Amino acid sequence: MAHDHTRHSHGVHADADSRRLIVALGLIVTFMAVEVATGVLAHSLALLSDAAHMLADAAAIGFSLLALRLAARPARGAMTFGFRRMEILSAQANGVTLLVLAGFITYEAIRRLFDPSHVRGALMLIVALIGVVVNIAAIWTLAKANRQSLNLEGSFQHVLTDLYGFIGTASAAAIILVSGFERADPIVSVLIAGLMTRSGVALVRASSRVFLEAAPTGIDPRMIGEALVGQPGVVEVHDLHVWEITSGFPALSAHVLVAPDSDCHATRRDMEAILHERFGLDHTTLQVDHAGGDLLKIESPALSGSDRHGALTHRPEQ
Repeated sequence: MAHDHTRHSHGVHADADSRRLIVALGLIVTFMAVEVATGVLAHSLALLSDAAHMLADAAAIGFSLLALRLAARPARGAMTFGFRRMEILSAQANGVTLLVLAGFITYEAIRRLFDPSHVRGALMLIVALIGVVVNIAAIWTLAKANRQSLNLEGSFQHVLTDLYGFIGTASAAAIILVSGFERADPIVSVLIAGLMTRSGVALVRASSRVFLEAAPTGIDPRMIGEALVGQPGVVEVHDLHVWEITSGFPALSAHVLVAPDSDCHATRRDMEAILHERFGLDHTTLQVDHAGGDLLKIESPALSGSDRHGALTHRPEQ
C-alpha cells in the first residue's frame, strides 16, 4: 500500500487572496453605510435590497477571510487534513445566505407591488450608479484571487449578483424618472432576488457535493477504474473512491489485485503516473496485492466448535 501526494501542492495564495478580500470588504462596507441612509431617504426597496445584499457580501467576505486563515493552518493532531473544509463550509453559508435574502426580498417586493410607496428616483439613480462603480472595483479585485476555491467563488458571486442588482436598480430609477411607474422598484427587486437564488443554489449544490464526498465535477470514477484495470498485470480494481477534501484538492483510494508474477511496486508507480497525467489526481492511496492465495477470515463463536471465544483464523479460500 502506498500513499502519494508529493506532486500535489496543498498551499494556496492565502496572503495575496486575503489582501484582495480585505480591499473588497473595505469598499463594500463603506458604500453599504451610504446606501442604507439613501435607501431610507429615497423610500427605495431596491436600494434597501441592495444594501441588505451588501451586508451579506460583507459577512460573506469576512467569513471567507476567517476560513482562508483557518485553511492555511498545518494539519496536526486529530485534524489530519487541517481545517481545509472550512472553505467549503464558508461557501455553503454564503449560498444559504443568498437564498434567505432572496426569499425576504421577494416577499417584501410582492407586498409593495400591491401597495407601492413613493420613490425618489433621482436620488435612487445617483446611488445606484455609484454602486455599480464600487462593485466593479470589488469584482476586479476578487477576480484576481484563486477562484478555484469555492470559498472565494462564494464571495465573488455575492459581489457579482450585487453588481447586477445595482444595474437593475439604476434601470428602475430611470423608468420612475421618465414614466413615474413606481412599481418598477419592486419588480426590479424580484429580478435581483432571482439572480441571488440562482447563485445561492449553485453554491449550495457545489458545496454539498464536497460534503457528501461525491466525485469531483469532471472526473468519472468509471473511466478511472477502466484505465487502472487495463494496466498490464492488473486483475481487479475494487473499493475505488474518488472525492474532494476541499475545492481543488481531489483524492483517490483503491484496492488493486495484480497477477501473482507481477511487480506490485512497479504496477503502483505506473498507475500513479496515469492518475496524475490523465486525471490530474495526485493525492492517491493505492493498496496493491497479489491475486489468489489465502484469505483472512473471522469466524463467529457460534460457527466454530473449537474456539468458543471466537478466533481470527487463517484459512485458504475455498
